[in-house]
Amino acid sequence: MSDANDPTTQQREPLPLTTRTPLIAGNWKMNLDHLQAIALVQKLSWALKDARHDYGDTEVAVFPPFTDLRSVQTLLAADKLALVLGAQDLSPHESGAYTGDVSGQMLAKLDVTYALVGHSERRHGHSESDELVGAKTLAAHRAGLVPMICVGETAEDLAEHGAAAIPLAQLAAAIGQLPQGATFVVAYEPVWAIGSGQAATPEQAEDVARAIREALRDLRDDETAAATRILYGGSVTSQNVAAFLKQPNVDGALVGGASLKTDEFSRIVQFRKHVTAA
Repeated sequence: MSDANDPTTQQREPLPLTTRTPLIAGNWKMNLDHLQAIALVQKLSWALKDARHDYGDTEVAVFPPFTDLRSVQTLLAADKLALVLGAQDLSPHESGAYTGDVSGQMLAKLDVTYALVGHSERRHGHSESDELVGAKTLAAHRAGLVPMICVGETAEDLAEHGAAAIPLAQLAAAIGQLPQGATFVVAYEPVWAIGSGQAATPEQAEDVARAIREALRDLRDDETAAATRILYGGSVTSQNVAAFLKQPNVDGALVGGASLKTDEFSRIVQFRKHVTAA
């Protein structure tokens, strides 16, 4: 794998020129019932409409809890809203005696586009291994969903291994079973920054994002490396998002708590309006 500090990475041929549409994704975590979810999506769509947001220029996705998905999907379809729907998790299994699990096929029937896999709260709170994350990544792909693979290091990992080592190992394990040509998104979330109010610096995020893109050249091919969107997540706000999105290898943001606040999230989505001030 490539190292963010390895000078040999600077000697490789440049990647193919590819336009990557920025993606701003809101992970609601375990918040909001289905009625609150409907209200939030309505307010968000109104705010973005008032701002004349171009969804072709910046994609916007929301990741409600499972119990909200049907209500949000119905609203998106009925009002022809351009917001994209994502799920916070999925089962590695297609069906069967797996009480409490939700399969990718079920999510696909709800017009879900993305599925989070490997979020740090699943890895640490539910003891999800790299092997399980890989199985869930493959399950999402098989169901026609785009896996959004979360990778990141704890403060202890950072001190012991540096910033890129753990995310790159997690990425390799996650995509190891995917067929060539599979589409996925990578979300780099330094665990030490999530919910702390202390985001990584844009330069730190860029260093790891660049290392991820270089690793994808080795794990896949140049075309996949050039096309794959890499998001940053961890205490993203409207004040710092533009600085992250100015980085050449950061293609969007995975937003947590701020995605529950309509005004703040809509300002994050409109990062281009204040990118010059960052």
